[in-house]
Amino acid sequence: MPNRGIKIENSKDDIIQKRQSIKSENKQTISTRHPDPSTHVILIRRQPEKNLKVVQGKLREGSKISGLTVQSFANDGKSTGTVSLPKEVFGQDPKEKLIAQAVRVYLANSIKSTANTKTRGEVRGGGKKPWRQKGTGRARAGSSRSPLWVGGGTTFGPRYKDTRLSLPQKMKKKALIYALSKKSKDGQIKILSNIEKVEPKTKIVAGLLNKLGAKGATLIVISSNPPTGGQNLKLAARNIPNVTIDTVNNLNAYEIIKSRNIFFSKESLAKFK
Repeated sequence: MPNRGIKIENSKDDIIQKRQSIKSENKQTISTRHPDPSTHVILIRRQPEKNLKVVQGKLREGSKISGLTVQSFANDGKSTGTVSLPKEVFGQDPKEKLIAQAVRVYLANSIKSTANTKTRGEVRGGGKKPWRQKGTGRARAGSSRSPLWVGGGTTFGPRYKDTRLSLPQKMKKKALIYALSKKSKDGQIKILSNIEKVEPKTKIVAGLLNKLGAKGATLIVISSNPPTGGQNLKLAARNIPNVTIDTVNNLNAYEIIKSRNIFFSKESLAKFK
C-alpha cells in the first residue's frame, strides 16, 4: 500500500524506551533526614506529586522483634529475659475450622449420657395375667409390669445412647498446634522460669498472677515429671479462682482456647523441641 504522506518518527525500540522512562518518573523514592537520628523518613511519590506516602519508623540498634519470642518471669514477677518458642508449634497459621471441630468433639465426649430406664418388656416378672379378663368387675389387665402399675415399666423414659465422637490423632495434634499458635499470635503466652519449685503457699502464686495482670481463666502448664509431682504448685493454686494446673502431656485444643492467660514453665517447653 502506498505511503500517503504519513511519517513515522519513532521506531518500536524508541517507544519501549520512552514508556520505561515514564514509569521511572512516576515512581521516585526520596530519602531525607529527620531531627531524631533514630528515625528514618522515606517519602514515596506515586503518580501526581501531591500524593505522598510517608513511612516513618524507629530503628533500634541490636533489637530484633519476633512474634515467637515471649517474656520470661520469676516467681516474684520480675522479668528474667526472653525465651524463643519453636515455630513448628507456636508459629503456624491457625485454622479456625479445625480448632472448632476439636472443641466440639471434646465437649461432646465430656457429656456422659448414662441415664437409662426399662420398658415393660425389660422389667423382670409380669408374665402371668393378674386376673381373668371378665367377670371380676375390675379393669382388664394383662401384666403386672404395665406402665400404669407400681413397679412396672417406664414409658418414653431416658435411654442410653452412645454420643461419643472421634477425631483422628493427627487432627488432634494439628488442632493443638493451631490453638497454641493462635494464643501466641494474640500475645497470651508467657513463661515462668521457676514455678515448678514454688513453695505450697497461695500468697506466692496469687501475688505472681496479680503482678502479671492475669485476669480470667488462667492455665499453668508444667512438665510431665515436676518436683514433688507438682503437688506444691497445686496446693498453692487450688484456692485461687479460675486457675487450672495441667501437665504438658494432657494439653488439648479446648483447654488452650478457653484460657485467657497461659503460662508455661520453662521445663515444659522441652516437650515441644
